[in-house]
Amino acid sequence: MDTANEDDRLQTLLYGAYDSDTVREMERPLLDDGVPLMRMAASAAAHVTMDLLDDEDLAVEDARVALLVGAGDNGGDGLYAGAELAQEGAQVTAIAVGRSLHEEAFAAFVHAGGRVLVLDPAADIPGCTTGFSAGEAGERLQAAIEYAQGSHVILDAMTGIGVSGALRGIAGTIAASLGLDGELPDRPALPNNEPSADLPLVVAIDTPSGVGVNDGSLPGPYIPADVTVTFGAMKPCAMVPPASYACGKLMLVDFGFDVDETVPFAEMTDGDFVADSIRLPQLADGKYSRGVVGLVTGSNRYPGAAVLSARSAARTDSGMVRYLGPQRAQDMVLASLPEAVVGKGRVQSWVVGSGVPSGDDEAADEDMQRETIAMLLKHYALGRPDAGEASVASDERAHAMPPIVVDAGALDLLPEHVPAQVVITPHAGELTRLLTRLRTDDDAADGLTLTQVQANPLRAAIEAHELTGATVLLKGAVTIVVGTDGEGANRIILSGRAPAWLATAGAGDVLAGMLGALLAQQDDMLADDPALVPEVVAAAAYMHGLAAAFASESEQRGWHRPEIYGRSKKQRFGTVGHPIIASDVIDAIAGAFTELVQ
Repeated sequence: MDTANEDDRLQTLLYGAYDSDTVREMERPLLDDGVPLMRMAASAAAHVTMDLLDDEDLAVEDARVALLVGAGDNGGDGLYAGAELAQEGAQVTAIAVGRSLHEEAFAAFVHAGGRVLVLDPAADIPGCTTGFSAGEAGERLQAAIEYAQGSHVILDAMTGIGVSGALRGIAGTIAASLGLDGELPDRPALPNNEPSADLPLVVAIDTPSGVGVNDGSLPGPYIPADVTVTFGAMKPCAMVPPASYACGKLMLVDFGFDVDETVPFAEMTDGDFVADSIRLPQLADGKYSRGVVGLVTGSNRYPGAAVLSARSAARTDSGMVRYLGPQRAQDMVLASLPEAVVGKGRVQSWVVGSGVPSGDDEAADEDMQRETIAMLLKHYALGRPDAGEASVASDERAHAMPPIVVDAGALDLLPEHVPAQVVITPHAGELTRLLTRLRTDDDAADGLTLTQVQANPLRAAIEAHELTGATVLLKGAVTIVVGTDGEGANRIILSGRAPAWLATAGAGDVLAGMLGALLAQQDDMLADDPALVPEVVAAAAYMHGLAAAFASESEQRGWHRPEIYGRSKKQRFGTVGHPIIASDVIDAIAGAFTELVQ
């Protein structure tokens, strides 16, 4: 294969996630040709496990390994991996959670000296005792949990990519006992997702058991991994939060999939992706042609948001910032950014809502900013289909408006239906309130909780996009962007560049200003191609995270690129970094910009 083409293929594999059906389609030609994918996967998992043991100064022959194994091909991967570890001298016990095991892999495991503990009385596994009483079943389950807890390594091969929904039965009990039940892993954010030194170390085979493989959710009990050895291609759970936080360090076993004609379910941003959204100054430019950002941000109560959004917009390569707001905020903006222009005028993008009281705030009724924003957003409202010529005129006006970032206190003013150049930037709590307002099904609206949104943020972001038409940026350690692909389908782009230090007051105001600046620089391209909007929005999120990384001097991030098994050099641990404030991020934008355009 041509080296350049191979590099492009690997780049696509590292930064694209594919749903389980697509992965199976990519596997099929190789399986038909007799490529031993299961053996390749198992050998990689075994060697990764041995490397982990070596890192902990544990000899393989002294290691105790608990293999949690289900009935399917994922269980087969685990049994072959367990067989290889047993051949190296490890004490490996397979804890069978189902009623059967992969026949050939089980034979290889037993031949290698592996031991088996069956938990289901109705199992039919050759050579194993079954039909035991309910009391004995309980004793076996307790013994299995204690064995796993006392092991050096847990190999998690209970469920594969074909399982959806929460784990139940024996598998659910095992996961709840050894892992967590729906909540996020309670671990510090460290560089490179290096495994902790706490035993047992958990190695997930392809995906951690219990996570939502295709939507990144945490629907119930699951087992967080220290390392996930995934096969062929990244699945959505390896990128999409919160499941991505349960994967630990990612190790990709490359099967050589042809991904040229395959559209990924979701994409992760990198520096090259972001550089395409940055407009460098041209010789013929003036301040107006470089992008003018209009800000309706800040308020008498929260004037600092006006300063942060104005300074960040100015630093993100825009030609001019126009500010509209109360006198106190105006004075503070001009004091910190004398280049800003106060008052109305032509703009190429708007940013509204940062630091503006929301509708349930006691100060909302007296806030002039909300009235200004409400009048502006009316121009973005799409007409009802049954409104005839009035609807056509309304739609033409809405699509002709410049892109607008709707943040924080302006979210409850968003019209029901808007064009794609409207970008909304909620965090999980704000998205919960927005969806509750937008849903027409009273029962569904009343039942929506913050916990549900946090457990499946991608589904919530997709719903918000489909209900409103807006491009959605859902903030988090891994930021989720959902927009249109221009052909009637959703475009999902993720950004995991930010360190955890970015969770600080005012960071969202900085992001809003940066978004406005990048959107303002796109000339008329966004109106001609709405599919570019999520790209630019994700680029702003990445640059925001990169600036925070520079400011905090941290190599930690919300998502770490996987290593390719057998090809990647071992990553060094990296630096944890230090606390920052939002103003530090603004000061670091120039460095992030330089990094991206060089």
